[in-house]
Amino acid sequence: MFNLAARNLKIFFRQKSTVFFSLLGVFVIIGLYVLFLGDVWINYIPKGLLGADNLMKNWIIAGIVSVASITTTMGAFGIMVEDRVRKTSKDFFSAPIKRSKIVGGYILSAFVVGIIMSSITLVIGELYIAVSGGTILSAVSILKFFGVMIISVMSSSSMVFFLVSFFSSTSAFTTASTILGTLIGFLTGIYLPIGTLPEAVQWIVKLFPVSHAGALMRQIMLKESVAVSFAGVPESYVSGFKKMMGVNYSYGEYTATATAHIIVLISVAFVFFALALWNVSRKRKA
Repeated sequence: MFNLAARNLKIFFRQKSTVFFSLLGVFVIIGLYVLFLGDVWINYIPKGLLGADNLMKNWIIAGIVSVASITTTMGAFGIMVEDRVRKTSKDFFSAPIKRSKIVGGYILSAFVVGIIMSSITLVIGELYIAVSGGTILSAVSILKFFGVMIISVMSSSSMVFFLVSFFSSTSAFTTASTILGTLIGFLTGIYLPIGTLPEAVQWIVKLFPVSHAGALMRQIMLKESVAVSFAGVPESYVSGFKKMMGVNYSYGEYTATATAHIIVLISVAFVFFALALWNVSRKRKA
């Protein structure tokens, strides 16, 4: 399993186009932020608020890292699709190796890719914040953020594994990757603050699993900047701001806690992993 995972990692990082397209969603969001949306997002911050620019930079970096957790794992699973197309997978399955270890090799490599690329995204984001005079995460916050990142990548890997288990051609996979990379900003409430979206769209964002990782990451990255920017401001106003920006998610009268977000992400990871294994096994028997 580990040898297959190592082989997949070498293939992934050797193919520059694969790495690029796995980060397509991230590049789209960064481009929109620099060219168009930066000023739009600032308009949702009250004028004269201390550290408004720093607040929004932390907000967007948290969203970008959450996006990277799913787009990069999608790119990593492209190797599994290529192996099917080239019939390489048949060679693996005919070898004296347990099928569970072969499948585990693909999943492990996708998970590692997700962790590496998400970590790189976070480091670049923190450097950008530091260079622009913003406040970077403390050591404790980085540890918390990394823990959330692990759960996020685990959940995203399972969802993508299930999706990719239906593909048997590179064209279908490429199309799905492009669509995901383009829509992911909408599905995670990054292009526009969730509070500005129609009610039906808000529910779609709040039910999309990756959005729960985004909310957790925002809670960690915005904790210090919110405390500074909203010092002396009534708690009701702060709560309204967090709901508007997707830092906290409300479902009717219930506001999701960090524990609730974690339970959702872990549950999604197990459910989609089980569904993917069932689908792979079903196809093999067919």
